[in-house]
Amino acid sequence: MAVRRVRRVLRKIDPWTVLKVTAIFNVLVVMALSIGIVIAWSLLRNSGIPDDIVKSINGLSLFEDDINLDGPSYFRVMVFFSIVSTIALTGFATISAVFYNLISDVVGGLEFVVLEEIYEPPRPTDVVRPSRQPAAPSVNGPLQDLPTQETPVST
Repeated sequence: MAVRRVRRVLRKIDPWTVLKVTAIFNVLVVMALSIGIVIAWSLLRNSGIPDDIVKSINGLSLFEDDINLDGPSYFRVMVFFSIVSTIALTGFATISAVFYNLISDVVGGLEFVVLEEIYEPPRPTDVVRPSRQPAAPSVNGPLQDLPTQETPVST
């Protein structure tokens, strides 16, 4: 395949599109992380690791009151930070798109080179076409091309 180099310039990014795409992406990432944290907490809780940590901390007497590691308080904090991070990251990406548009008006945009493949359909090779150019005249004249001896034809 033939390849040609093409210069492209990215001048504008639509902020509304950036807002929609990053909001959906951030919600999916937060959901995946939340499910992962819930699964990890369940595995840790079933193995008794948080209770061992609480016993160790209470044994060292670092705190006057006994501490309690309960799941619902962690999950409330996790949901709060998930919502805040989703809103913050979506807003940051949208504001970044607006700033890019303002800067590209001054600078001219982001320029990059793309290699495009050109499709050439295969040409048939078994068909031989006669040339359309007339045969070149001989140098010695037209009688030179005629046969000088007859050959018998056998049947």
